[in-house]
Amino acid sequence: MISAVEALKRLREGNRRFVDGVGHIEAPASREKRNDLLAGQAPFAVILACSDSRVPVEHIFDQGFGDLFVIRVAGNIVAPSLAGSAEYAAQQLGTRLLVVLGHTRCGAVGATLESLRQPGGKLSENIASIVDQIRPAVEDLLKTEPECDPDALLRQAVRANVRRSVDALRQGSEILRQLMDRDGLRIVGAEYSLESGEVDFFDGAPGPRQPLQKNKNRKELR
Repeated sequence: MISAVEALKRLREGNRRFVDGVGHIEAPASREKRNDLLAGQAPFAVILACSDSRVPVEHIFDQGFGDLFVIRVAGNIVAPSLAGSAEYAAQQLGTRLLVVLGHTRCGAVGATLESLRQPGGKLSENIASIVDQIRPAVEDLLKTEPECDPDALLRQAVRANVRRSVDALRQGSEILRQLMDRDGLRIVGAEYSLESGEVDFFDGAPGPRQPLQKNKNRKELR
């Protein structure tokens, strides 16, 4: 089993290769590699990411077949089926790092801000369900900074939405809570920059040279 510390290190190193243009996963997996995975999987990290086509998760972390357990949904929100997917990877596959990955210029977050600025717009029931998940994370920003530059507001809202999803996973799943307390699971937030290609780990993650601290109190990880 790969620890959260080692998993985070691998993601950072892979993203650095991607940014530097020296990644190694452009070629498809070989038949031998695919055959090796027939017996089972052991991904070293779970990534709950936005569905945006500009955020190809395995590529931005320079990882290949079997390395990452990727869960994708517009706005990287946490709904029951998505939390269940994370629980499966953590409990059944032994993955000890769960990353909620937002990204700059997120359309789902932008649509939520727009719906708050101009309420009453028509959204399909399914799209509205996504917006409703994001709304609590960003509505306070409009109250406290109503005159904020729209681009700056979107940047803040993207991170606020990541933090909400991280907190929903930490506090909303008994399985994940137990694994955090007893088995070294770590849930962290991150943001991918469409502009630079860099991933910034900012919620619950230490700096590159700082160790992950033992989780004595979950509130300390917020």
